[in-house]
Amino acid sequence: MVTRTIALALTATITLASPALAEDLAPAPSAFEQMSTLAGHWKREGQDGSKFHIEFELTANNSVLVERWVSRGKTHSLTLYHRDKADVVATHYCPQGNQPRMKMSTPDGAAKIVFDFWDATNLVNPTNNHQHSLSFDLSEPGRVKRAEIYLSSAGEEPSEMVLVRTE
Repeated sequence: MVTRTIALALTATITLASPALAEDLAPAPSAFEQMSTLAGHWKREGQDGSKFHIEFELTANNSVLVERWVSRGKTHSLTLYHRDKADVVATHYCPQGNQPRMKMSTPDGAAKIVFDFWDATNLVNPTNNHQHSLSFDLSEPGRVKRAEIYLSSAGEEPSEMVLVRTE
């Protein structure tokens, strides 16, 4: 009888604590889920977006995020993001004709998602101009800091832009 009373008391305690415990242990959104919130149209902060904007779109049953740069009404470049088991991979289709692949190097749940060079297709020489890293700071809803580094024989060429949602 004592054993059964203790067991019931423990069960009641666990049951009462379960909702709070489950809430505390809920996993942070994965990097891919975080990036999926970018779906929509974006422009550079302080510009009207008529000459340049970026479109993000989910495709393939929401398993791929497409980033399309549009300059003067034409697609300029394309980057595809998708999961590869526990990783998130980005493949950048560059106007230079090469396709750097980058792998996420930050832990899931981080507000800043960083991708670092993994390999590339159609990159004849590693000193040819190519995207070498890419990051998104998603800490502010509706506003994203997007930074990238291109690598060439001249060295690193960093650039950063702040994007704001247009729709």
